[in-house]
Amino acid sequence: MKLIFSASTSLLLIVVLSGCEKFLDRKPLTATLDDLHQGTLEAQSFGLYSNLRSLAGFSTLPWLDFNSIRDDDAQKGSSTTDGAEINAEFETFQYTKNDWATNTYWSDHYTMINLANKELYFADSLQVTDDASLRNVGEAHFFRAYSFFELVKAYGEVPLINFYYTNPADGVQPKASVDAIYAQIDADLDTASMYLPLNWNDANGNNQYPGRVTSGSAKTLWAQTYLFRKQWDKVKELCSEVINSGQYSLVPKFYDVWKDGLNGDGKNSTESIFEMQATIGQNGTPNYGVQWGTSQNVRQGGADVSWNLGWGWNVPTQKLQDAWDNSDPRKSMTILYSGQFDGGASEGGYGATLPPYNKDSLGKSGFLDQPYWSKKVYSDPAMRAYTGQINSSGGADWINHRILRYADVLLMMAEASNETGDGATAAAMLEQVRARARNSGTDPDALPYIAYSNQAQMRTAIKNERRWEFAMEGYRFYDLVRWGDAVSALGSLGYQPRNAWYPIPQPAIDLSGGVLVQNPNY
Repeated sequence: MKLIFSASTSLLLIVVLSGCEKFLDRKPLTATLDDLHQGTLEAQSFGLYSNLRSLAGFSTLPWLDFNSIRDDDAQKGSSTTDGAEINAEFETFQYTKNDWATNTYWSDHYTMINLANKELYFADSLQVTDDASLRNVGEAHFFRAYSFFELVKAYGEVPLINFYYTNPADGVQPKASVDAIYAQIDADLDTASMYLPLNWNDANGNNQYPGRVTSGSAKTLWAQTYLFRKQWDKVKELCSEVINSGQYSLVPKFYDVWKDGLNGDGKNSTESIFEMQATIGQNGTPNYGVQWGTSQNVRQGGADVSWNLGWGWNVPTQKLQDAWDNSDPRKSMTILYSGQFDGGASEGGYGATLPPYNKDSLGKSGFLDQPYWSKKVYSDPAMRAYTGQINSSGGADWINHRILRYADVLLMMAEASNETGDGATAAAMLEQVRARARNSGTDPDALPYIAYSNQAQMRTAIKNERRWEFAMEGYRFYDLVRWGDAVSALGSLGYQPRNAWYPIPQPAIDLSGGVLVQNPNY
């Protein structure tokens, strides 16, 4: 399922090619419906998933920059010189208007939007009414909503391009209000919820298409959008529908979520609601991989590259290490320590001891470039041997990105219930997540039940739970912003209220001829 279509772009969009030698190419692409050779809607839907995997703005460094590295629990990592510009831009909030990562994030999301627009235009021209085609229509609406949601979180007001065009001038649009973008998201996810199936199971109950979005995917994403707007009743309604669908449950152990070995136990589990698919065969062929895992795996400098498993981005900060109570089993299943035993299978490890970190020995043989790494993408040695991916050029391209998972539904339900005065439901939802974490370790007294005392007390408990449950997954920065906690948590790093939104890429403004205007305070 590796079908890739060229996207119609315009003067508004920036075409970015990125890799180890990152550079910006501002030459616009053009395409027409003829390029599709009247391909089926199914093929166009497959193309959306393929682009999700291949576009860096969704699957690798730019996504990590915007969603994870900006918070206080994650930082760039890697080596001192690799992507050094990211330190200032995303760790100390000295935002730039023109950089490969920021331009890529903008461009890739509009590329996905236009691919979805193209599929919807094609479906409308055929006036499709059959169930299979309507499921494809639902997929296009989901991906358009997903892209607009990421854009509105990152930039605030953005152009509302909800139509397919072939004339580049038609794509030059001014910014729409945040309310208008959310109205489009609501319309898209309403349609997606209606058209997408509950699951993709065959008559025997086997999932025919792991990773394809479902009505549960649409409702979970929709609940997230209402969470950001503090429309608590809508959050509760949608989360209740997902919970009561009977399609999802927490896996027994926290480390089970992240297994990506030869048996792939953690992939597409009962907890998975939307998951970016990555598959690599023996010796790397066939390769439908994603650089999500490779971009974050352990990095080693010097002549000894036996532990050079990836690019080493998105690593835990000292603040996360110090703030997290050691009694929480999730800590040792999230943070991988240089110079220490990986904990073995009971802690999501593989029975190995990592080389040490020494800040005075960076780049020297036998040492690692960071003291901590994200264990949620720690690569299985058996898979490295099987795929032949054993170094940073392609160290873990088989690892899926868990984009939406059931734990978030439970914690969104807890938060919305608390904000509407239903403390009992808030405590019950919170306890489901804590109980799974507690049962992942060996101490039955760890993470004791938190009874509801008052709204402020429960609000703090839910905030803390989201921090520990989703550490390194890209939730915390936007959580801090929507809670109004970003200044207190990130102010010492340079965060100011204006940093809630990133400046629109200057090349996009220049290429629009002034139709697109910069965000306030930039």
